[in-house]
Amino acid sequence: MSTEIKLHPVQGEILRALLFKPLARFSELNLSGLSNDHFTFHIKKLLEDGLVEKVSMKYTLSTKGKEFANRMDTDTANLERQAKITVLVVGVQGRGNRTKYLVQQRLKQPYYGFYGYVSGKVRWGEEIVGAAMREFLEETGLSGKPSLLGIEHKLDVKEGVIQEDKFFYICRMLSPKGELVEDFEGGRNLWLTEDEIRGLTKVFGDMFDVLDVIKKGEFTFLEKKFEITEY
Repeated sequence: MSTEIKLHPVQGEILRALLFKPLARFSELNLSGLSNDHFTFHIKKLLEDGLVEKVSMKYTLSTKGKEFANRMDTDTANLERQAKITVLVVGVQGRGNRTKYLVQQRLKQPYYGFYGYVSGKVRWGEEIVGAAMREFLEETGLSGKPSLLGIEHKLDVKEGVIQEDKFFYICRMLSPKGELVEDFEGGRNLWLTEDEIRGLTKVFGDMFDVLDVIKKGEFTFLEKKFEITEY
């Protein structure tokens, strides 16, 4: 479901009404008392967007409209802003003192120059491990054996305002194979030891917490707010 559909407040009221009244006549939906021409414009827009269907001279939510309207705040008829769902993937190679972890330096805004790990959005209908494998291959050129080791709820706050609200599915990628893509548009990849990682200064706030999860190898839940000075 695309979130790019822009709703007029009247259209939001119509969708909200149809959440509680599966079938409704034209007059039953015109809660603002608009002129017929004006209200018809909004009904037609919802029909064109595929959010509403007409059945026997009445209106109802389409399958697309039900999913869309279900994300609305029913008190305000506005879409709820929700956290991003993301995979965070850490490649691991070697053992003992020779263990190295795949780190990514971000070379695009926001957070230009910061060090972190491979990450990317989970696509609609995509399984978590599948998303981790896809993102890892796309970002590094490598494949491997993935395992889900944790969930992190990360909030980045600047001067009291939330800048980022994300849920990360933390995955470890063992036995990486292929030829590493070191430089790409927007970043670069490099293998570092734990000591080298802990020696980095311009890192995301959760950099070392995630490393501990990967090392421990047990399923972990993290939730933390990070006060940021750069964005």
